[in-house]
Amino acid sequence: MSARNKIVKPVGQEPSDLELQIAQNIFDLEQNSPELKADLRGLQFGAAREFEIGSGKKAIIVFVPVPLLKAFHKVQARLVRELEKKFSDRHVVFVAQRRILRKPSRKSRTKQMRPRSRTLTSVHEKMLEDLVFPTEIVGKRTKVRVDGTKQIKV
Repeated sequence: MSARNKIVKPVGQEPSDLELQIAQNIFDLEQNSPELKADLRGLQFGAAREFEIGSGKKAIIVFVPVPLLKAFHKVQARLVRELEKKFSDRHVVFVAQRRILRKPSRKSRTKQMRPRSRTLTSVHEKMLEDLVFPTEIVGKRTKVRVDGTKQIKV
């Protein structure tokens, strides 16, 4: 068992340096902490990206397969705390890797209905829930400005 097994990538794609570092840190946590060992054993992630979130701050978003999201939620608080120690000055967020299917048009020859969980709106709603995970969203306000832009307050 190695840190490379923590990353699930399609055949032919190589993981980035950031993904390898995150995988190594999760693997080290699994080996060194006995209380997290059972929870971290089966966990894998698909990708990781680093984003600039303004005013010089950075965030790391770790994309997790949807079936493993519930298992990540069990240890997310401790895992985020440990990863933020390793990657100083960066926030760490776990988000499910969901797929958006396009709206069926007249020219498309799809036989099946598009599931509600694959719509753009549904994926964005779920992504917002993943971002604020330990807390729950109770209300939203959508503000439409004169120039047509929308701002959502959660």
